[in-house]
Amino acid sequence: MADPALLIGKGEDAALLRLAMANRHGLIAGATGTGKTVTLRVMAELLSEAGVPVFMADIKGDLSGVAQAGAANDKFAARAAELGADDFEFAASPVLFWDVFGEAGHPLRATISEMGPLMLARLLDLNEIQTGVLNIVFKAADDEGLLLLDLKDLRAMLAHVSQNAADYAAKYGNVSPASVGAIQRGLLALETQGGDKFFGEPAVAIGDLLSVDGKGRGVISILAADRLMQRPLLYATFLLWLLSELYENLPEAGDLAKPKLAFFFDEAHLLFADAPKALVERIELVVRLIRSKGVGVYFCTQNALDLPDNVLGQLGNRVQHGLRAFSPRDQKTLRATAETFRARPGLDTAKALQELSVGEAIISLLDEKGSPVPAMRARICPPRTRLAPLSDDERRATIDRSALFGKYEDATDRVSAYEQIAQAKEAQAKPGGGGVIGEALGSILGGGTRPGSGPGRGRPQKSVGEQVAGAIVRSVASSVGRQIGTAIVRGVLGSILKR
Repeated sequence: MADPALLIGKGEDAALLRLAMANRHGLIAGATGTGKTVTLRVMAELLSEAGVPVFMADIKGDLSGVAQAGAANDKFAARAAELGADDFEFAASPVLFWDVFGEAGHPLRATISEMGPLMLARLLDLNEIQTGVLNIVFKAADDEGLLLLDLKDLRAMLAHVSQNAADYAAKYGNVSPASVGAIQRGLLALETQGGDKFFGEPAVAIGDLLSVDGKGRGVISILAADRLMQRPLLYATFLLWLLSELYENLPEAGDLAKPKLAFFFDEAHLLFADAPKALVERIELVVRLIRSKGVGVYFCTQNALDLPDNVLGQLGNRVQHGLRAFSPRDQKTLRATAETFRARPGLDTAKALQELSVGEAIISLLDEKGSPVPAMRARICPPRTRLAPLSDDERRATIDRSALFGKYEDATDRVSAYEQIAQAKEAQAKPGGGGVIGEALGSILGGGTRPGSGPGRGRPQKSVGEQVAGAIVRSVASSVGRQIGTAIVRGVLGSILKR
């Protein structure tokens, strides 16, 4: 064999997922109860064993068992021998548990600055004018050296810009109080849904999702997404942010012997359900571009047609479990699905899709040249890990034993926009504080005068907004020193959005 490959199943031939082609993305589809989630597990286990880190969104809470070895099972062992999996043995995979809400895994956080105004605008379903105001707030924060880390930082900055809208209008544009109010309401709704736990520090380091254990096995990161599933837009936005961060932080890799990371999105239709058109377009864009960074994305869903055509067209490795055709619409879907496979002489794909038993699938993976092999009816290899999910105590023990335990568990709240603006207002309220504030701002922004001031009219007066901003500069200098002098770098889609 010219390149390493993983045995996924076997029919007329071996169904081999070539590691060099694993970043060409993939699809696992099938009706409920046909075995697609087990197939997802098998592929994740094999990729991990080959040294490829894996990220899985666990929607139903049934993937945690990969952290434990499967119990002795003569049926599974016999199937593995029948399919030619000579190295089959029950074994646990290295696992990290993550949870946006910090309950069923290590807390997974992002800062407001990393999320950025474009992603937040889509998350809050803002209109064009409101999105423009949010952009002004982020730009003003950058220019004035204010860190936006959590929700209270952004809300404080929104209030500050709104209160001094006249002072900001000349430089950034009009700030409508109605738009600020709409954004604040959206942030309040997000906070009640748990956004206050997602936004903050310490933010996750992307390198922690790309780790291998001491035996060279890729670590499987499992995101507890059962609660996120009830918030589909937050779920979609979070995953898109994560893919975007990977795109921006990983260098161009070209063709690799194996991927740097493989993503598996179970119940993938939730990623696109009720999502704005602009958000779907960004997901499609990231899926197209992230392959060159060595990342493979695999969608697991009941119906391939749940995915947008532009995404579906990028998925080269396909495993299609059984479909049911009990209605005219189902029959149309069945025919459309069958037509997406490369035909194999002697195989009626549409008929076979209705006859597949649990653990069987129509498989078409990419060959060594990147071409899809003809569709093949095959039996899937059995999983090596435990099918049953972990108990709460077992999950807790796995988290406590993790090498990352303690790195993300305790949230930090360093000096940022909320504290800086409060300090500035306090300084301004002190007797005689206004002049000092004005001078501090002048040294940073080159000074300025209020309308009607100038030569012959006495010492120029600073505007209210400038005085507050000047106090911010002074408070920052005393609290965080030179660190705030650096412009805030945001990683949300970055150069991607400029394409």
